[in-house]
Amino acid sequence: MDEPESLYDFKLSEEQEERARRLHDENINIDLLFQGPLSPSVIPEDISRKIHELCEPYKDDPMLFSAMPAKWVTKLSASGEIPQYKEEWYKSGITAGNRELHLNDGGSIITSMAEVQLQFDSSPWLVKALTAEDIRKAKRDGRKAGIITAQETDGLGKNLELLDDLHSFGLRILQLTYNNQNLIGSGCAEQANGGLSNFGVRFVERLNQLGIIVDTGHCGKQTTLEACRFSQAPVIASHTGVEAVYPHMRCKSDKEIQAIAETGGVIGIFAMPWFVHEDPNHTTIEHVLDHIEYVIRLVGIDHAGIGTDWPMSDLEWSLVYFKEQVAPRLGFAKGDGPSTELVKGLEKYSYFINFTRGLVSRGYSDEDVTKIMGGNWLRVFEQICG
Repeated sequence: MDEPESLYDFKLSEEQEERARRLHDENINIDLLFQGPLSPSVIPEDISRKIHELCEPYKDDPMLFSAMPAKWVTKLSASGEIPQYKEEWYKSGITAGNRELHLNDGGSIITSMAEVQLQFDSSPWLVKALTAEDIRKAKRDGRKAGIITAQETDGLGKNLELLDDLHSFGLRILQLTYNNQNLIGSGCAEQANGGLSNFGVRFVERLNQLGIIVDTGHCGKQTTLEACRFSQAPVIASHTGVEAVYPHMRCKSDKEIQAIAETGGVIGIFAMPWFVHEDPNHTTIEHVLDHIEYVIRLVGIDHAGIGTDWPMSDLEWSLVYFKEQVAPRLGFAKGDGPSTELVKGLEKYSYFINFTRGLVSRGYSDEDVTKIMGGNWLRVFEQICG
């Protein structure tokens, strides 16, 4: 049974509730920016204190100190000290979610590969998804699937051969830029809006050749448009919003959304309070659904998906520190998140059924709900990755 507080009040009838539960149970639900399955409110207080003590000696290095809590959460989950890791994933009904590599530099590449592999090695119920069939089989077997992705590329330099090695490890989705300028192109926080570099065009071509999905989530407008122009395969935005619904640098313009859809790609809508609504303290899942509906009205049902990006598998004290000390270094404006605010109706990943319930409340057919909740992602994944 769902926790009573988990069911956002969509004022569904008993028949609608039964239909939503059936759909959520039957569908392949995919969150393509899945920071979960944990969230700060799920991690026990004694674990939070333990991790704070382990991290305290590194407080003089803000970037390291900020990154360490999530690493410890991963390690303690793998060792079984945080059983909620498995419990929350299964409660969520999410079939597949991404497991993220960090490609900032050589050290982070190696470390994050080890951390991601640890998740698969320590959890027999979690499989590495290399093809669409791996995801379907996980659903049939009552297991979960992890899709390996990355949001940065700086650590690769201009060595395209590293992409081959990462693909062999399991990388299937790669974002071209993260907010700022890099060798590939301009991010969404970059004033110049310079688009793809010549190297960036070759980079996209290599991703196409390998069968790695081109992701434009944090890309600037021109970079997104040019990625769609040069890619020979569908392009996605794994986690973004709609600029016309709420104007924020992390949201996509109509022109970008249309360009992504024209490639056959999908626009994943995030659940980050500061990026989807003007008041992060009063953002609800209805506001997130508004962004999804806009995409559907603009480009059609086949191009809408979910990439929540929130809440984090982290600790509340760590998130506050990140907002104050680290976020400005990554191109976020002061006070522009991320921090501790949550979307009402998605305070935990175990509340993920509220997406299905919300879509039912808005009158979508079974087929349409299936597409939005994961079918569209699965289609692109199969087309590019096999």
